[in-house]
Amino acid sequence: MSTAEAASHLRENPFGLAKSQLRRVGEIFELDPNLIRVLSQCKKAVEVSIPVAKDDGSIEVYLGYRVTHNIARGPSKGGIRYHPDVTLDEVKSLAMWMTWKCALMNLPFGGAKGGVICDPKTLSASELERMTRRYTSEIINDIGPERDIPAPDVGTDGRVMAWIFDTYSMNKGHSVLGVVTGKPLSIGGSLGREEATARGALYCIQALSVKNGERLADYSVAIQGFGNVGANLARLLHLEGAKVVAVSDSRGAVYNPNGIDVPAAVAHKQERGTLLELANAEQLTNDELLELPCDILAPCGLEQVITEDNASRVQAKIICEGANGPVTPTADAVLEDKGVLILPDILANAGGVVVSYFEWVQGLQEYFWREEEVNAKLHDIVARAFQEAWQTKERRDTSLRMASYGLAVQRVAEATTTRGLYP
Repeated sequence: MSTAEAASHLRENPFGLAKSQLRRVGEIFELDPNLIRVLSQCKKAVEVSIPVAKDDGSIEVYLGYRVTHNIARGPSKGGIRYHPDVTLDEVKSLAMWMTWKCALMNLPFGGAKGGVICDPKTLSASELERMTRRYTSEIINDIGPERDIPAPDVGTDGRVMAWIFDTYSMNKGHSVLGVVTGKPLSIGGSLGREEATARGALYCIQALSVKNGERLADYSVAIQGFGNVGANLARLLHLEGAKVVAVSDSRGAVYNPNGIDVPAAVAHKQERGTLLELANAEQLTNDELLELPCDILAPCGLEQVITEDNASRVQAKIICEGANGPVTPTADAVLEDKGVLILPDILANAGGVVVSYFEWVQGLQEYFWREEEVNAKLHDIVARAFQEAWQTKERRDTSLRMASYGLAVQRVAEATTTRGLYP
């Protein structure tokens, strides 16, 4: 037996950054320090051992987590990440950000997150299934449609959610549609869920373009990360007339200042498993992509890709955070001084949790909506949140990030105060 151990890609402790952000929000919005102390800690963190029989007969023992940050506004909600660099503090920070994201969107959820330290790309389908089912069994008493509802994140997808749904339901003796979101359509998934995170980012960019009196066709965009969020955002922006000049995956980036052929890039990635050697495009590194001249830079991969080391070289006018925490607070300050507008993660990539909420509601009702309804409702919620955050930004004379976080934290603080402390 061997144990998978994490070697984190993170340059700074993410939970420390999340708590630092919260303290700053508390100061700017003059919130009770006692409340900030309560909100700076996670309600529950579960660590589990996941022994898995490999196809060759050996046994690998993986380490998994499930963290609930806050349930003042409702059951907790958050994705499950399969990645070699997962750490407990990373999962805690993501759970806290989920709390603020749900509150900003005014959803009746708190924040949670899960993770397993593994590289899913090295596992066979049967190994991945066995690991997922064992992980689900280990956290089964901590999840549920009225308790904590998982969803996909980095390294997981609808297939993984189907295994979680089935494992939970088999143990309960009946199908429990609301236990997990991001499921395939055939077992209670929602239309529009797969591209929801990217569509929410698109709606934020559209709202900003209206504020600026510009059109999407006026924008050049560089997108780092070509998973679910990055690929769908590239496709949607391309359909709206924006010029996508660069895209990247974990192996590297491709660049064409006159515009990437996005449908060809999607097909190339599906066929070859990489974006490299895409026709009519120059090869770059992921780091070089971040520093390209463009109107919008959309980091859609992992956290902390823009730091104080490279922030001064970022040439984009707008950063749309498709990923969670891609810009560190020190980089934030540098970018703010340069006049770069940041569409923060809890606003820009909240489309996924909004449609996850829709899927949860549809599962509880066992009544499902048309895709046009899903997208229209998503637009209403994201557009309203953008307007509320923008008005707070102008009223408080602060950044859009601080305005978004301030609105969210105030809502959670109010719920906490209203409910009171037990006992």
